[in-house]
Amino acid sequence: MSDTPSSVIIAGAGIIGMLSAYLMAENGLEITLIEQNYAGKESSWAGGGILSPLYPWRYPDAVTALAKWGQSRYPALLADIHQQSGIDPEHQVSGLLYLDIEDELTTAQQWMDTFTYPFEMLNAAKLHHLSHALHPNYAQGWFTHDIGQVRNPRLVRALQQLMRQHPAITLLENTRVDHLILEGTQIRGVKASQKSFMADKVVIAGGAWSAQLLSQVQQLPKIAPVKGQMIVYKAPVGLIQQIILSKGRYLIPRRDGRIVLGSTLEFNDFDKSTDAQTLHELKAEAERIVPALTAYEVEKQWAGLRPGSIDGIPYTGPHPSIQNLYINAGHFRNGVVIGYASCELLKNLILNETPIVNPEPYQLHAQRLVTTESEINLQGAI
Repeated sequence: MSDTPSSVIIAGAGIIGMLSAYLMAENGLEITLIEQNYAGKESSWAGGGILSPLYPWRYPDAVTALAKWGQSRYPALLADIHQQSGIDPEHQVSGLLYLDIEDELTTAQQWMDTFTYPFEMLNAAKLHHLSHALHPNYAQGWFTHDIGQVRNPRLVRALQQLMRQHPAITLLENTRVDHLILEGTQIRGVKASQKSFMADKVVIAGGAWSAQLLSQVQQLPKIAPVKGQMIVYKAPVGLIQQIILSKGRYLIPRRDGRIVLGSTLEFNDFDKSTDAQTLHELKAEAERIVPALTAYEVEKQWAGLRPGSIDGIPYTGPHPSIQNLYINAGHFRNGVVIGYASCELLKNLILNETPIVNPEPYQLHAQRLVTTESEINLQGAI
């Protein structure tokens, strides 16, 4: 095979797989995108779409590097996706209002100063002028003006449309990758739904299922499912206008007035069930922050499985021992905000371009690998 590939198989058609396919197809590669269910219907559909890590100062610099690269470029990408697909992902700049971070304030301020995030401290008067619906007991808050959001289901629909209409992309849904086609230490393709698909390079972008897709190889990334349950209120437009974050729970206002609340962290393997106790707890948290929500119904409760990595950093790059095999998975809670940059980095590496960031932190080093899938256990490590 030549150093410059002409064909790539991507296993997994979530936001990461679809964005990777789009970026590579736009650069002349022929893409076969294989998805075991429907494109974008797992954690990509289920997430909140905040274009920032929730508490960015808690994350490694490698996550910050991807987030910063993507945040400044997302508006143009999303406008392009909207124009080409005809489906609006509903990108908007809402700003992010932090509550209850007094214990971390010094660390947060130092981080914001280092990475030039605008970060305004609000006293009680300014806080309640900004967000009238907050519980009156809040006496201060911290606001970042420039944080945006997308509406995940609409972004997924737009990307689905792009996958189906792009002449260089073949999207195969309800097609399960059964095993990798290996010749010694090289990958040649995949066997999926009793058919063989061959390509110059193969990318595993299967989210929480990525380690399963790699079960044939001796070195596996530490990726495991972390369930998050969420709810959405059917509220009037303008009840809240900013994304609000308090004690690990976020409220996201959509254009039509709906307010998304998330989310839990549950280590239950691949169980995506929801339960009444969690619904009660999420409602209590939402109404603690914005008491007016007691007047509105919860329209839906759902769960998604985040692809948790052992250190919160995605695995983006070549497999250490199988030639022409690449991985782009393990984005945990930040699949949207760091996904664009990780997909661009993957494209850089596959096409031998100058990488947008130092690729080293995202590689599959020994400490980020396991030898069998049973060794993956992220509880307490995230």
